[in-house]
Amino acid sequence: MAPALTPPLPDLSQLSTAQKADLIEHFQAFLTENRRDRFHTVLSQRTRQITVVLEDIYQPHNASAVLRSCDGFGVQDIHTIESRNDFAPNRNVSIGADRWLTLHRYNQPDTDNTTACLNQLKSQGYTLVATTPHATATTVNEIPVDGKVALLFGTELTGLSQSALDQADTYALIPMSGFSESFNISVSAALCLYDLTTRLRQTRQDWHLTGKEQQALYLDWVLSSIKSRDQLLDRYWQERQQ
Repeated sequence: MAPALTPPLPDLSQLSTAQKADLIEHFQAFLTENRRDRFHTVLSQRTRQITVVLEDIYQPHNASAVLRSCDGFGVQDIHTIESRNDFAPNRNVSIGADRWLTLHRYNQPDTDNTTACLNQLKSQGYTLVATTPHATATTVNEIPVDGKVALLFGTELTGLSQSALDQADTYALIPMSGFSESFNISVSAALCLYDLTTRLRQTRQDWHLTGKEQQALYLDWVLSSIKSRDQLLDRYWQERQQ
């Protein structure tokens, strides 16, 4: 007799609020109280009103530093366009920041990944802000934060593609006082995020994640902190089906 097949684990994103709450109640017991409190504190500072788009970044150090800045400034979502270069952060630099962030990767072959990414963000109501030393660009501190903002950063040597520049709603630059034309991409991202997130928190009250978004992330963080999570999840579902 053939052995019974183990059913695939449910897609956690498709679970109801009640099911997620039950999972959290069960699995957060594996964490210390300090760990749980830390998760709640960080979640209270997360936002999706600002997001970052990285187009064909190829240096692991820069990729990692941007992730660390996003985590530090409370920006939850990062969109990576990987038409020519794979996005491969170095965890020694990011200090594991990618574990707590939501990465949306656009890397399909024979696809205009830049357009796919930017169209997705536009459909979600984001204003696309291309960072560039372009002469007609406005300064970062003049970018409005009364709506959702997506900051676009390009490759280390050539910057954003012409396609990304053409599809952007506006351009932004960081004022320079020296001979260099621009900052390193990781420095640029940090400076832009500091300015935008600071103004966002000072001028708006609705920048937080929704209750459902916080619940989904909390569940993800709890499970990602547990060793042998797949085996424990399998046992959990088997017990619920009995």
